[in-house]
Amino acid sequence: MARIRVVTDSASDLPEDFAKRLNIDVVSLTIRFGDEEFTDRVDLTPELFWAKCKDSKSLPETAAPSPGAFQAAYERAKADGCDGVIVLTLSSLLSATYQSATLAGETVTELIDVRVLDTLNVSMGQGLVVIDVAELAATGATLDQLVEHANSLMPRAGVVATLDTLEHLIKGGRIGGAKALLGQVLSIKPLVELKNGVVAEAGRQRTRAKALAAVANVARSHAPLRRLALIQGACTDVEALEALISDIASEHPLIVTDIGPVVGAHGGPGIIGLTWIEG
Repeated sequence: MARIRVVTDSASDLPEDFAKRLNIDVVSLTIRFGDEEFTDRVDLTPELFWAKCKDSKSLPETAAPSPGAFQAAYERAKADGCDGVIVLTLSSLLSATYQSATLAGETVTELIDVRVLDTLNVSMGQGLVVIDVAELAATGATLDQLVEHANSLMPRAGVVATLDTLEHLIKGGRIGGAKALLGQVLSIKPLVELKNGVVAEAGRQRTRAKALAAVANVARSHAPLRRLALIQGACTDVEALEALISDIASEHPLIVTDIGPVVGAHGGPGIIGLTWIEG
């Protein structure tokens, strides 16, 4: 039976209990507030991050992990007796993380078989794929089988969210196809999605309540679902969105989790959304 280690990065917003249960190695990005630098999920929790966003005069910045950080993860897998590694990174169009993971894989070719896949997604759009692949890995699936499975899941994974502010997204340079929203920021509640690996406009609503309903409707349009997750950053209306999606059919239970520093740095406080894998 094959022993394959699943590796991802902290932009996946993977809940810690899933990472521990499925033995997923999460490589951290770094977050900077001015001259202060933090390691995501190591010395900067989502709660601390949002508190710092509120108090900081400067917007946070993110940086991809070094190739060395991924190499260390591959070496840990080998030391633990694994036969191979599958790496599922956030979109290569949003970060250099995929490139770092790939470069690291090239340094360990004689040590362990490493396959690096670009999910073209982020947050739990990426994280749900990671969970699904890791659950299959736990059954003893081979590396080839896991790669095939991941490739079948990624086109069926989606994410949509509504923002309270576009300030973080604009200044962070990640706005991509959502540029059309500029000039109307004050009068709308924008919806964004990941489309072909980049941030794009997914609609606009006049009120927060209508934006939440629109987010729910986007996810509902993809039902029935294999997996569904609610992601949020410093929000007070999580229960409202939960109520709106209570009728959406999903094979696996709903996951509700925090948006961490990587996505939060660009989405800003008040971001809330849904991610899914189509059934």
